[in-house]
Amino acid sequence: MNRLRPHHIKQLIFEGEGVSLDFKKTITSCEKIAKTLVAFANNKGGKLLVGVLDNGDIKGVKSEEEEKYMLQKAGTFYCKPAIEPYFEEVYIDDKIVLVADIKESDTKPHYALGEDKKWWVYIRVKDKSLLASKIVVDVLKRESKEEGVLIEYSSKEQSLLEYLDNNERITAKEYSQMLNLSRRRAQKILVNLVLSGVIRLHTTEKEEFYTAC
Repeated sequence: MNRLRPHHIKQLIFEGEGVSLDFKKTITSCEKIAKTLVAFANNKGGKLLVGVLDNGDIKGVKSEEEEKYMLQKAGTFYCKPAIEPYFEEVYIDDKIVLVADIKESDTKPHYALGEDKKWWVYIRVKDKSLLASKIVVDVLKRESKEEGVLIEYSSKEQSLLEYLDNNERITAKEYSQMLNLSRRRAQKILVNLVLSGVIRLHTTEKEEFYTAC
């Protein structure tokens, strides 16, 4: 495994927070950091730089052992299934940046324990860890099972694809209204088509929508 060097960290900081990178001055809450761990594991993985401010300034950590303890505690007791971060300490200008590497999971979805004592699924959208919708949770569950998807290519699927031939995008609500389907039935069709690679699911901070692949 290639060790990270100071210039690697500076390059990451220069690129800024995003889908696979998050900065933390220090770890103060297991509930809050569990959201980030889960969001990375449910996505393509990511790195957490502890000792770095949101604006990219390097402050370093006072006690890397304390930060590691908080992250391990969050990964073990506040994430389900548990998540194990891989740690590396990088010295930059006499300061220590703790790097926690979270791999993409093959047991998705992961849930984080919230302050309300309920378990929630999070995904990474740009530089934020957002609560996943039921459709996203279903897609994550089905993806990890590695089972083939049998598409019933009925008029309902045909209507959706014809709509997307003439329109850029559609939401689940628009689709269910268009064909007068129950929300549950519409979601099931959309999940199947996403998993089979016929349509693509897009999640933003404000909404979810679908486009043709």
